[in-house]
Amino acid sequence: MATIVPTILTTDTNEYRALVESFNTFTRRVQIDIADGVFAQPATIPDFSTWWPREWETDLHMMVAKPSEHLPALLKLKPSLVIFHAEVEEDLIPIMEQLRNAGIKVGVALLKSTYPGRVKETINASDHVLIFAGDLGKQGGTADMLQIEKIPIVRSINKNVEIGWDGGVNLSNIRAIAHSDVDVINVGSAITNSTERPAIYKALIAEADKRGVVLS
Repeated sequence: MATIVPTILTTDTNEYRALVESFNTFTRRVQIDIADGVFAQPATIPDFSTWWPREWETDLHMMVAKPSEHLPALLKLKPSLVIFHAEVEEDLIPIMEQLRNAGIKVGVALLKSTYPGRVKETINASDHVLIFAGDLGKQGGTADMLQIEKIPIVRSINKNVEIGWDGGVNLSNIRAIAHSDVDVINVGSAITNSTERPAIYKALIAEADKRGVVLS
């Protein structure tokens, strides 16, 4: 059964606080998206401005061009998981090793154009692989369902890795995504834009748990 994880993506600190307080009423695992305005636009609130309830299992999705510049802040924040993008020019392995030595899990995200076989070393060094199937730096996009084809390739490279999906998830496609052998499904606008966030969160979980053929 896949874990449904709400995501926070915002440029405004007041909105960030409101989302944290809202999400804290119905979940304990959240992904926070950080964009530097270079690798992904627009720039969100910076990583060093983030905070979360102590009991949360927090994943930081770092959409940044230079992960090494963010390492001091990440070591101080101590999230549960930090996910960098495979497409950056820096060598991620040493950065990931420093985070893991500090007790922080590490992951790599693959954009739609990135074939898993090209980044085998990074996948093998990861605790988590994020299949990114939406529009970078935005919520509310359309899921590229062809990205599901990457999942068995990732499993063949690292059979023990946690696999996440990010991008375009809603009630109409979450069952198909959940049945594709992912462990985590990150959900953005379907929850954030809802006036009944706890209810839609529960509905997404119920839909993901359904068995049988997905009927149109």
